[in-house]
Amino acid sequence: MIAIYPGSFDPITLGHLDIIQRGDRLFEKVIVAVLCNPSKSPLFSLEKRVEQIKDCTQHLPNVEVESFTGLTIEYARQRNAGVLLRGLRVLSDFEKELQMAHTNKTLWANIETVFLATSNEYSFLSSSVVKEVAKFGGSIDHLVPDNVANDLYKCFRVPPQPKPQ
Repeated sequence: MIAIYPGSFDPITLGHLDIIQRGDRLFEKVIVAVLCNPSKSPLFSLEKRVEQIKDCTQHLPNVEVESFTGLTIEYARQRNAGVLLRGLRVLSDFEKELQMAHTNKTLWANIETVFLATSNEYSFLSSSVVKEVAKFGGSIDHLVPDNVANDLYKCFRVPPQPKPQ
């Protein structure tokens, strides 16, 4: 079965990567679908986000990375996906994601949503947190893949920080 893992991934975090790796073990194929959302102003271009994710998932042979616009459910239908893969960190994530899962089911009855609880070490992690820490010169090497950390340090013009002990 094909699973779609949609998101803006601005930037991809180790929490996202954890969900991708776990999804890779559960499904024949996982398509990481990077959303082009015109209502958001991302830090990285759509092309850069796709490149970052491809770089840090190249060791996963059943993972593809693509971008899309429009409704996730329409993209899933085009790709013949049977599952939308979603990560959950906290209870408030569940409320929002459950509502979206029900909405998606009304749009296409053949889709299922599979929720994976975020691993404990990433339960606090979000792309917004990563950007905020990087912006003020804090270490992010333990929060994002190395290629993404380097891109963030360049973006905010701060030198790479040592990993926390």
